[in-house]
Amino acid sequence: MEDKFDHVVYSKNVIEFVTIANEFCLLLETSAKIPKLEFIEKAQKLMPLLYLKACLLPKNETELEEVIEKFVSESDWEFIHSSVQAKMGAHDQYLEVFEEDMEYSETPVIASVSENFADIYQDLKDFLTSYRIGTMDVMNEALWDLNNSFYQHWGQNLVNSLRSIHQLVAKNENLDEEIDDSADTKLDNIDLSDSIFSQRKKEWGEDDQ
Repeated sequence: MEDKFDHVVYSKNVIEFVTIANEFCLLLETSAKIPKLEFIEKAQKLMPLLYLKACLLPKNETELEEVIEKFVSESDWEFIHSSVQAKMGAHDQYLEVFEEDMEYSETPVIASVSENFADIYQDLKDFLTSYRIGTMDVMNEALWDLNNSFYQHWGQNLVNSLRSIHQLVAKNENLDEEIDDSADTKLDNIDLSDSIFSQRKKEWGEDDQ
């Protein structure tokens, strides 16, 4: 009988990807708590690793007929987006050249690091949550979804954002914190009662007293 740990979902490349993806998600989840320069420098180091490890993921076949559960809610996405947007401040937006719309646009296409990061987070966190709590069939399906979504959109979002992050570091931009009280208000107004963060607190017994 084949040992379950011989399955592709437990392969070295998948385990290494899980490690880096966890680090990247944690960076986004805690972005409000760290200085802007530290956030950008950590992102600069993690993003190339994340791309490399995604390229090395083994290809597998889908085995389930039904679509597996998704865990990241709209409020989770908005929380990550707003947190990163507040952290990046004036450096959030950048000119995009790798967009299909560029072919038909007479004006520059503006992209957003925070939107890209929130989209990447959604795909990574859905995979990581399935990987953590799922059966082997669910883990296999989550890996298949992740491979597909990497080549369809989040891989491109990652390298596009890295170009912007690299430019900030290379040009030695002024990356001091910007005080934006409206950003804190926006975060406070996001309903996280049914979010993945709230569910995790309940699982770990960390409900606010």
